[in-house]
Amino acid sequence: MSVQASAVLVSTQNVVPEENDSQTELQVQQLKEEVRKMVVGAADKPAKQLKLIDAIQRLGVSYHFETEIEAALQHIYDTYHLHGDNENDDDLYTTTLCFRLLRQQGHFMSCDVFNKFKDNKGKFMESLIIDVRGMLSLYEATHLKVYGEDILDEALAFTTAHLESLASNLSNPVATQVMHALERPI
Repeated sequence: MSVQASAVLVSTQNVVPEENDSQTELQVQQLKEEVRKMVVGAADKPAKQLKLIDAIQRLGVSYHFETEIEAALQHIYDTYHLHGDNENDDDLYTTTLCFRLLRQQGHFMSCDVFNKFKDNKGKFMESLIIDVRGMLSLYEATHLKVYGEDILDEALAFTTAHLESLASNLSNPVATQVMHALERPI
């Protein structure tokens, strides 16, 4: 989603309807249609589609696109989860984003998808520490655990410890995002 599209969508949410002129309303409708096309058009690129859905939800405008988001996540669940056809099997960020979005939407996704990020001793690989975005995504995904999912308990302890220690060494936008997530995860 373009920065302009997201900014206009968010800014128009706070305008009193009587103050909207027809040109602004038309622009809002055009931007909504552009975002709809982006969600539907990214169906052949699940990683891109997941990132777009996440951005739309974080902006707080997902209620405009509920049907498209549900259809996209159902397609991802059916195609890539059930059939194991995932182009990003080794990508921590995309795996955890998929896990979180599918679980939030009510689809079952096994936490066993995180076993591939463990070493031969059964611990999360230390090499994951350099992937701050992936670690942050894993941290947020762990909050969707249910009783008995020990791997998510381990992931929560692993990510919390490492994100807390990394936060002071990160650049400002990323450090702020990490600190906010540690205080209030999604």
